[in-house]
Amino acid sequence: MKEDFKLSRRDFIKSSALGTLGVLSTVGVPALLTGCSSPKKKVTVTVPEILASAPEGRPLKAGLVGCGGRGTGAACNFLDAGPGLQITALGDVFPDKLDACRKTLKDKGQEITDENCFLGFDAYQKVIDSGVDVVLLCTPPVFRPMHFEYAIEKGKHCFIEKPCAVDPVGAKRVLVTAKKADQQGLSVISGTIRRSQKDCIETYRRVAEGAIGDIVSAHVTRLGGALWYINRRPEWNDMEYMLRNWVNFCWTSGDLVVEQFVHEIDMMSWFMGDKTPVRAEATGGRQRRVTGDMYDFFSIEYVYDNGLRAHCTSRQINGCDTTHNVMVYGTQGYTNCFDTIYNLDGTIAWQYPKPAPEDPDQSMAVPDPYVQELIRLVTAIRTDTPVNDAEQHVKSTLMAMMGRQSAYTGKFVTWDEIMASEMKLGPETYEFGPVPGIPETPPVAGSPA
Repeated sequence: MKEDFKLSRRDFIKSSALGTLGVLSTVGVPALLTGCSSPKKKVTVTVPEILASAPEGRPLKAGLVGCGGRGTGAACNFLDAGPGLQITALGDVFPDKLDACRKTLKDKGQEITDENCFLGFDAYQKVIDSGVDVVLLCTPPVFRPMHFEYAIEKGKHCFIEKPCAVDPVGAKRVLVTAKKADQQGLSVISGTIRRSQKDCIETYRRVAEGAIGDIVSAHVTRLGGALWYINRRPEWNDMEYMLRNWVNFCWTSGDLVVEQFVHEIDMMSWFMGDKTPVRAEATGGRQRRVTGDMYDFFSIEYVYDNGLRAHCTSRQINGCDTTHNVMVYGTQGYTNCFDTIYNLDGTIAWQYPKPAPEDPDQSMAVPDPYVQELIRLVTAIRTDTPVNDAEQHVKSTLMAMMGRQSAYTGKFVTWDEIMASEMKLGPETYEFGPVPGIPETPPVAGSPA
């Protein structure tokens, strides 16, 4: 187990460029991502088409890796995405999770044979090797880079749930794998759902075309209650406890700003033109979380090279007021990014025309974005028009990591530092048993390196 679980600033900003992932230097990862910040003379608005269903075509078999709630949901979403779709293989480390998922799928008419239900840390390989066309990667995100790499190596199309990684090394590994997917003509869709949500897309289109003028700032807030947690049972070893309680440990989830708030960071970045921030200035802490080693609130300021600033704050504490806002401001107006554009005086300039349930015309109804993600994937496969959105997924995940590390260390963290970081969280090998080196206490900002 590496000592860098302590998340010290010294380990975080090691100067060696990309460490053991030597392949990254040949692909030019920093250039791939920092290129997004280059000035553009003309905005080209490209948005995905929203379809009621994927087109008919050859039957597609999918395998699910990670049979928890989100994985089971993604499997059902895949089945709802169009005709001729099957779930034929399941993989997880816990029998109870696999059995519950299998029952849910049986209720939807999908009978998964015993021979295609796999358990263990190598279950992902067995699912991928079982003859599937598509892989749904929905485990805790620490495993995502490894699973994605193997799936692309085996020539499979992929759905990769957010976030794509918990540390910079993993995120950059995903980016390199995504480039290999491009070279093979494979399609990859990420779980950044707002980019597949019809009202958000139509709002974005107008903003990108200049509806609010030049972007000058953003303010993003996601204040909600605490997520679930699981108390340790006497019979559980370290690994079982941490994986069953994965949303409360940084090495398994990335902390709340990476695991959940990445949705809002990604949406903000999208509406701002996917520009690259030069620095994150953050604070955070822990008041009420009762298990794990993570924070339960963050406040992050992203600074851009033109002086623009975007403020993002998130909290997961019960008993508090809640709100959810993604506000982007321009020289001629502002938007909530979901469905409304405002004039500078606060009056509504445009609003998405959502139909009432009783309206006969439902053409502007907003389809479930969780299903729409899979419609996009299946459509790309069946029409032989590959799509791959992993690069923006990686970028948003790295932005979230910048904020996390700034809050954890009490230091400002630059984009260059996150790109050069060799931080890798988690054990070198995954097996049930002791996991030393991860005390169940949160980081303390300002601690000596």
